[in-house]
Amino acid sequence: MDAVMRGARPRLTTADAVAVAEASFGVRARAARDLGSERDRTFLLTDDDGGPLAVLKVSNPAEDPAVLDMEAAAALHVTTVDPGLRVALPWRQASTGAPGPARPGDDPGVLRAQWKDGEVAHWVRLYDVLPGNSRISAAELSDAALVAWGETAARLAQALRGFGHPAAHRTMLWDVQNAPAARAMVGDIRDPRARAVVARVLDRFERDVVPVWGRLRAQVAHTDLSVDNTLTDQDGFVTGVIDFGDMSHTALVSDLASVLDSLGTGREGPELFRLARLVLDGYQRRVELEDLELELLGPAWAARSAVTIAISSWRVAQGLEEQEFAERYNAACLRMLETMEAAGWDEVARQLGARGRRGPDPSLAARRAAAFGPAVDPLFYDEPVEVATARGVWITDVAGRSYLDAYNNVPCVGHAHPRVTAAIARQSRQINTHTRYLHPAAIELAERLTATCPPGLDTVLLVNSGSEANDLAWRMATAVTGRRGGLCTAFAYHGITEVTAALSPEGWLDGVGPEHVETWEAPDTYRGRHLDASAFAAALARLRERGLPPAAAILDGIVTSDGIADLDPAYVRELVRLTREAGALWIADEVQSGYARTGASLWSFDRFGVVPDFVTIGKPMGNGHPVAAVITRRDIVAELVGRATLFSTFGGNPVSAAAALAVLDVIEDERVLDRVRGTGLALRSALAEVAADHPGAGDVRGVGLAWGVELVTDPATREPDGERAKRVRDRMRHLGVLVGTTGRHGNVLKIRPPLAFDETHVPALAEALGTALTLTR
Repeated sequence: MDAVMRGARPRLTTADAVAVAEASFGVRARAARDLGSERDRTFLLTDDDGGPLAVLKVSNPAEDPAVLDMEAAAALHVTTVDPGLRVALPWRQASTGAPGPARPGDDPGVLRAQWKDGEVAHWVRLYDVLPGNSRISAAELSDAALVAWGETAARLAQALRGFGHPAAHRTMLWDVQNAPAARAMVGDIRDPRARAVVARVLDRFERDVVPVWGRLRAQVAHTDLSVDNTLTDQDGFVTGVIDFGDMSHTALVSDLASVLDSLGTGREGPELFRLARLVLDGYQRRVELEDLELELLGPAWAARSAVTIAISSWRVAQGLEEQEFAERYNAACLRMLETMEAAGWDEVARQLGARGRRGPDPSLAARRAAAFGPAVDPLFYDEPVEVATARGVWITDVAGRSYLDAYNNVPCVGHAHPRVTAAIARQSRQINTHTRYLHPAAIELAERLTATCPPGLDTVLLVNSGSEANDLAWRMATAVTGRRGGLCTAFAYHGITEVTAALSPEGWLDGVGPEHVETWEAPDTYRGRHLDASAFAAALARLRERGLPPAAAILDGIVTSDGIADLDPAYVRELVRLTREAGALWIADEVQSGYARTGASLWSFDRFGVVPDFVTIGKPMGNGHPVAAVITRRDIVAELVGRATLFSTFGGNPVSAAAALAVLDVIEDERVLDRVRGTGLALRSALAEVAADHPGAGDVRGVGLAWGVELVTDPATREPDGERAKRVRDRMRHLGVLVGTTGRHGNVLKIRPPLAFDETHVPALAEALGTALTLTR
């Protein structure tokens, strides 16, 4: 324990204070008023009219002068780094000239003097008087003031971030990291209920917090930003920080623990946690808290309140302080601790913004069904995966089991990619608004997208999802052509809006499509069917027969929902030729097939040698963040001028644009195209090897990181086996690998992982597939 905690408070009269101020600092005061202090003495010096002159601080004899020098240096450092953050500054001794505040670079020795009480020497210092009220009622602070207190705490932490001093490495009990040392004081707590609560809180801190404390961000911190050490205006906003006496090198959460311990006075139950969240909102305006900091903040706050009770009780028992003053906060601290214990520590963590520990919840499936209604898509797998976290190509469930994700294309460059998450967080802390204000992010995104496209595709419209992108492309096609006929593959999926659902036969559960849409069968190379464009030509003819000339045809470049295929470029070129010959426009739906998925280029249409009229992109461009786009020609958009306004309030907002720019950076920096090509070749080989050992795996087809394994009941008849595909998919889930199913009969295993999937992951996928096929014969 720091010896200063045991030192007796100086025996100083107000007359002594006046005399010391004049002798040491040249300040002539008319009177002095004792301001009260835990272990020192503090006096407000006033002039003839009662106006404030300065504050005299007299340390107890155990105080290390190096600590006093650190306090002065810290105050000067904060003022230099953040001049708008008012802190009380030390004054120089009278021998240095006219009385006044110190300046950076002053010798610490001139900022303190000595006063002797008999043979006992005390260091004395003089500090500024700052404007404001002292010792406000924390219980009366407004919500706005609470947020501002949090922001002030963060500003102070930021200002001290670059400050260092040898004296900061000390064992100061008010610093939460030393909370276990307060166990020796528990016996001095007279109230048995409080004594038991404090002991339990210290037990938990020692068990759960101490082992991971070293992982927390640490620096020299104030550690006691409380209502006793600040001044405020009449509305409770901090106007100045007046005491750095408990500084030490510690974790940032120590600062927050002291703030919450002080401001929580007078609040309990749900109101206590609401207060804390407001303070944290303010703090995180400046300093974002890490997950571990949020998880440990509750126990740290509780430990600080427990230490408050323990230290005050011990000081009273030692005769170092009067009981009424020393224990003035103990009852409020006990109520805070009991509120936290009643809530449970996992709930405390959740209330403060941490994820908390979450186990499997058997009620979730039923709650989902009740909340989302009967028409929502069913859950995957015979035993749904209750997800908790994800990183790269791995998803972890609430029980802690990790799964190789070979299904999800939306987290394009990998789950929680640090470049993307950092870009989202950084931009969201700055501004997020619509594109009717100027901001460079959306503009740069549009420029970079068009730079990847063939000449002519020079205009970008930003929206929020693939469905919106396809909807907008269709809207422009119908407006420009004056037609309303549409064509899509026979089991395509292009979105959930009214327009795009009409172009998504996968969702025509009754098998009946809208009158204005015709379909054509995608090529089936396994069975040798529909390999030329005759089915497409027939669909065009059927539209004409109904008096519905086509406005546009739309194609997913790997026909994902139709069962996945590596389409013949000549075939696609013929489709485009027939489309334009019919006076219609071509929409390349790149939501599932684009953004480096094929490994050949950013766009799947590139390998066909065609130039679409519209390119549509969805959430993969933002790694799952809601951003999407239509890339088209300026002349097409120009035809809508005066007829329609193309605007999406949220589309292209700065945060979404930042996410999308980060994804493009990752694709370039990580050489994703090269990785996808290499991994695709390895995956094709591994899947073919597995299929060779299992006759029911009739066909392996795909490109890059989009593969289908078609299951059949008999290799000779090639009849689809959707039931077995479902069982294989479910078995692979239990083996720790996630895939999906696709195709009209649901008999094609869909392997479409994030693009972070590489050759090292291929053996695990192949082994799980082989085992699942063996176990489902």
